[in-house]
Amino acid sequence: MAREALHKLLNAGNKKGYHLSSASGFRSYQTQEQLFNRYVQRDGEEAANKYSAKPGHSEHQTGLTYDVVSENTDTNFKESFGKTEEGQWIKRNAHKYGFIVRYPKDKTHITGYQYEPWHIRYVGKDTAKTLYNHRETLEEYLDLYPK
Repeated sequence: MAREALHKLLNAGNKKGYHLSSASGFRSYQTQEQLFNRYVQRDGEEAANKYSAKPGHSEHQTGLTYDVVSENTDTNFKESFGKTEEGQWIKRNAHKYGFIVRYPKDKTHITGYQYEPWHIRYVGKDTAKTLYNHRETLEEYLDLYPK
């Protein structure tokens, strides 16, 4: 279901000329472990924890999360992707396909992760629409963050 929704989202964006694709979807425990350890080596554990999940805790391991990139920009995997036409289109339209931008800019204190405008998570159309309209994170929606 999530993969089918992703293809619909990417196709809709590509019809607009954005040249979107998925750079990362499902990750095994082993792959997440390798990535996280590489980030820890490079930046230290405290910094790595702000942008990468420990193995066993990554949304990529659920098969519901994708990193979206565009060949039109050199801002892939950077916060500045959110300012591009592609990033803005994802922000405005992901919910129509059942996705949310999982780590919004103004909610890092709630999600625990830095702003990642390329990181989308499938939650279904109804939930995505609710989160989008209320500008809530998944944590807020699930009452995992005190209001």
